[in-house]
Amino acid sequence: MKKALIVDDEPLIRRQVAETLIDYGFDEILEAENGQQAVDLAKTKRPLLIVMDVSMPVLDGITAAEKIGKFLSSPIVLLTGVADPGTVERARLAGVMSYLVKPFRSEQVYAAVDLAIHQFVDISTLRDEVAGLKDALETRKKVEKAKGLLMRQGLSEPEAYRRMQKIAMDKRKSLGEVADAILLME
Repeated sequence: MKKALIVDDEPLIRRQVAETLIDYGFDEILEAENGQQAVDLAKTKRPLLIVMDVSMPVLDGITAAEKIGKFLSSPIVLLTGVADPGTVERARLAGVMSYLVKPFRSEQVYAAVDLAIHQFVDISTLRDEVAGLKDALETRKKVEKAKGLLMRQGLSEPEAYRRMQKIAMDKRKSLGEVADAILLME
């Protein structure tokens, strides 16, 4: 089920955005009137997308976006009547993916949401790739250290690597796990 959270203190704007998001393919539309309600709903309902006003009572949209970003990874689109550089910079630093100035048309909401979702997917994919590469690099470093320890015991580099591979296959462990065990024994 695709959930979206719309946060605005004006019910008519929430309705307009909700209609656009339903057309976009969202099944469940959650609504909040202020930033604190947005934070609470985001924690419990975990929406895939958040469309939020900047100027709201209790907690403004940018502060709410910062708080939500600490526990939920979702694209956030801000709606606002304020487009000064300071506000835009605060929004960018808070992790906002798109920014739409009021008054707006449904087509503009659709475009902003589409761009935010695709940008979010691209960034998430890159973050996953970077994490995978970091893990691979750390594993490679451990394997090289373990191989060095075996070489100090008189094995050649190819022999040390082959021994680690054999242990990994025999024990059904990864090369990284074998390297960890060798490094622990030293």
